[in-house]
Amino acid sequence: MASKVGDYNAVRKDIIAAIPTERYDKGTFGPSMIRLTWHSCATYDRHQNNGGSQGGTMRFEEQYSDPANKGLENARNALEPVHEKHPWITYADLYTLGGCVAVEQMGGPHIPWEGGRFDTNDKDSIPSRNRLPDGSLGKNHVIDVFLDRLGMTVQETVALMGAHAVGECHKSHQGFDGPWTPNQTEFTNNFYKMLLTRTWKEKKWDGPRQFEDEETHELMMLPTDMVMLEPPFRHYTELYAEDQDRFFEDFKNALLKLISLGRDRKDGEPNKLLMEEQNK
Repeated sequence: MASKVGDYNAVRKDIIAAIPTERYDKGTFGPSMIRLTWHSCATYDRHQNNGGSQGGTMRFEEQYSDPANKGLENARNALEPVHEKHPWITYADLYTLGGCVAVEQMGGPHIPWEGGRFDTNDKDSIPSRNRLPDGSLGKNHVIDVFLDRLGMTVQETVALMGAHAVGECHKSHQGFDGPWTPNQTEFTNNFYKMLLTRTWKEKKWDGPRQFEDEETHELMMLPTDMVMLEPPFRHYTELYAEDQDRFFEDFKNALLKLISLGRDRKDGEPNKLLMEEQNK
């Protein structure tokens, strides 16, 4: 049964049903949902005021064919029945809400998400190539993407990186391989704990540059993750490793900022069903 226009709680319930989180190896889409939200928003360029969460453009070939977005079809496909059931919600709203719900379902903080984003046509789609962070690069790249183009602070950058507590890299996607933490469906401050308590060395293999923990060789970190051990980022890495509540609060605020990037633009069309309901 379709929901009443504007009933976001009904949408949340169906997203929860679409991402079972009992066991990671049984196919939860939780981590992929978070990645979909991140990649949908990280195309924003504050200097050009384009890209970002407005538009729902991840559904167009220009973006989903980007090699950096490989694997995200799993999350998009899981959300498609939700959209079919609730056709009044825009894809821009659905793709951002999906990641927020996933964070909560995996034990993370409640994200006070709000709707109202527009969808755009594919002709208005902003290419994501060369806009998404490249995990194989270093400190200058992190500064260029997070602090300069996205307009994040150092603290917000470190907080957002903590989402690597869940999920893992797949060699068939971006070439990297392995999980960051032992519990890939538990949203905790373990990413920071692993960074600080494990000994990391560059992995000897035929894939892209990444690091592995010297003790077990089971966990991995990307070069961009290792930047969190350097100034000015390390201070917050240490803070969040000690205080999960503080991490949750700062992550919530940073994610809300991320999913709002580009939302003030008016270059798309609002969902007419939703607008009609709001104007009654």
